[in-house]
Amino acid sequence: MILLITPYASVQQCSKAIEEAVSESVDVSEGLRQAIARLRAGEYSAVVIDQSLMEAEPEESETVLQHVGAAVPVQVNFAISGVERVVREVRAALYRRKREERIARESAARALYSEVKGSVTALLLSCEVALETPDLPPNAARKLQAVQQLAQDLRAKLSSANGN
Repeated sequence: MILLITPYASVQQCSKAIEEAVSESVDVSEGLRQAIARLRAGEYSAVVIDQSLMEAEPEESETVLQHVGAAVPVQVNFAISGVERVVREVRAALYRRKREERIARESAARALYSEVKGSVTALLLSCEVALETPDLPPNAARKLQAVQQLAQDLRAKLSSANGN
């Protein structure tokens, strides 16, 4: 969902154009106080803020920006921007957000893989050494083999998630 904050009369036309362009619903707030209440109550992928409101009410604007959460803020001057430009700005901001999220996920996966692969290798080596113990009771051997299999499965999952 997208939050559109502007007092301009053309906001309904702009709202419909954004909904059609990005296939997300749009909430409209005419003022910053109403926007703050909506931000506290819901999650948004983008918050489109009229630049004139931000300049006229800097303290409330700061409060809005503090409450956007994971939403991408988009500042637009509705006085000089047409609907098409606003739609382009929103579409570009949402694209950047998705790209940044993908990069962050990939980075987190690489970090996790790097952090865990040493432990998994040590676990596999420990299982191999323990399984070579003379006179190992069969019940203990089965349990160690189960642990070894789980560690191998974990290594395979980590490798496939990391693209190796």
